[in-house]
Amino acid sequence: MNVEVLGAHCLESQTTRLTCLLVDGILALDAGGLTSGLSLTAQGNLRGILLTHQHLDHVKDIGLIGYHNTLLIGMGTGETKNVYSTAETLDNILNDLLNGRTFPNFTHSPLGGKAPLRFCPLEPYTPQPIEGYQVIAIPVKHSVSTVGYGITSPEGKTLFFTGDTGPHISHCWDYVSPDLLITELTGPNKFTERLLEVGHLSPQLLRQELIEFRQIKGYIPRTVLVHHPPELEQQLSQEIEQVARELGADITLGQEGMNFAI
Repeated sequence: MNVEVLGAHCLESQTTRLTCLLVDGILALDAGGLTSGLSLTAQGNLRGILLTHQHLDHVKDIGLIGYHNTLLIGMGTGETKNVYSTAETLDNILNDLLNGRTFPNFTHSPLGGKAPLRFCPLEPYTPQPIEGYQVIAIPVKHSVSTVGYGITSPEGKTLFFTGDTGPHISHCWDYVSPDLLITELTGPNKFTERLLEVGHLSPQLLRQELIEFRQIKGYIPRTVLVHHPPELEQQLSQEIEQVARELGADITLGQEGMNFAI
């Protein structure tokens, strides 16, 4: 399984993109930096998109994928793309984004024939096959309803992506034992109290989560961090390096273009 970081940040600029990961070139996790991170050909190769929650920095490019796939279907080269999340998140995206005002409702065909997008509701804690992988959606703690995703390849390798989350996610480890953990890091330790209020992690909060993981599982997986503000990366790097030393763990501050093989 190959995991590419298309978007690693919570702010968009000429050099940074919003949260988005790509598994083996066909399965996207979140869609903040999906179209800006992929060529048109690579966008056409997508088979499925998993969304953690409804916040715009995680779903921004869903409408643009819908537009592009409408064109591909009209040209006879596209197929309906499946978009997966909880029913609540999918309903909110239809009401707030694909509502006929911001974007068309791409779950129906603007031109007749195949719909560009198909929304597929997921039931949390229920594993199911998706695009050749075994996937389980697990609720995590954030300011809105959010799920993380455990994704297991046919070879048995497992990724867990938390999406945006605050602390206290140890319940997830009853359901998944990841070879690679991708989670968030939204601010430095000096902002910990505020981050707790809005459902995000600081280095000291992440440290505690990894300690609890090791107590439950007996190891700490390779860990990659996304959703960080670019202006604070130097401070975050220093604080994360300290956590990595203390725990003897492999922790990487994610950047656009990074690839991880598991």
